[in-house]
Amino acid sequence: MPETEETLPPEFAAALRALRSALRRPELIVTEIPAPSRLAPYAVAFSADIAPVRHGSDSDLGTGRFILLYDPEEPDAWGGAFRVVCFAQAPLETEIGLDPFLAEVTWTWLVDALDARGARYVAASGTATKILSSGFGELARQGDGAQIELRASWTPLDHNLTAHVEGWGELLCMLAGLPPAGEGISMLSARRAARG
Repeated sequence: MPETEETLPPEFAAALRALRSALRRPELIVTEIPAPSRLAPYAVAFSADIAPVRHGSDSDLGTGRFILLYDPEEPDAWGGAFRVVCFAQAPLETEIGLDPFLAEVTWTWLVDALDARGARYVAASGTATKILSSGFGELARQGDGAQIELRASWTPLDHNLTAHVEGWGELLCMLAGLPPAGEGISMLSARRAARG
C-alpha cells in the first residue's frame, strides 16, 4: 500500500511540502522522480534540466538530481535525521575545462548558493570531476569538449529545506553559465560548449 502524506512521519511530510513549494528559477524544468528505496526508510527525489530540453533526454545545457533522505533513527554518519544527496552536470568550453581551479570553484558555487539562501548544514562532502573529451571516427565532427560534474551530500540542521533545494537549483544554473540569482554569489565566466 503506497504511503500518503497522512501516513508519513510528520517531519518528513513537512519536508515534502517545503521542497515541493520551493521557488524555482524559470530556466529550470524540475520533475519529481522515483527516489532510491535502499538508502533510507523515506526519500524524495527531483531531477532538473536547464531549458530548453528535448523530450525524453537530459538537457544539453545542464542537468541534475536532488535527493532528500530521511531516517528517524538519525544514522551516526549523517549527524541528523535528514541527508541531502545531489548531482549536477554541465558541458563547458574546452578552455574552461582545462582551468586547474574549476573543481574548487564548482564546490565553492554550491557552498555559496546554499549560504546565500540561509541553508544551515553540517557534514558536507563531495567530488567535482572535470571531463575532457575528443571525438574520433564517426564522432570526430564533435571535436573537443569538456564537462563538469559535482556529486555532493550534506546534513540539513533545520527544517528550512527550501533553502537547500533552491541552492542546488542555483548551482545548476551557474554551471550552465547563467548569472546568479542571489546576492553574495560570485560568478566566473563560465561559457557553455557548443558541440554537435
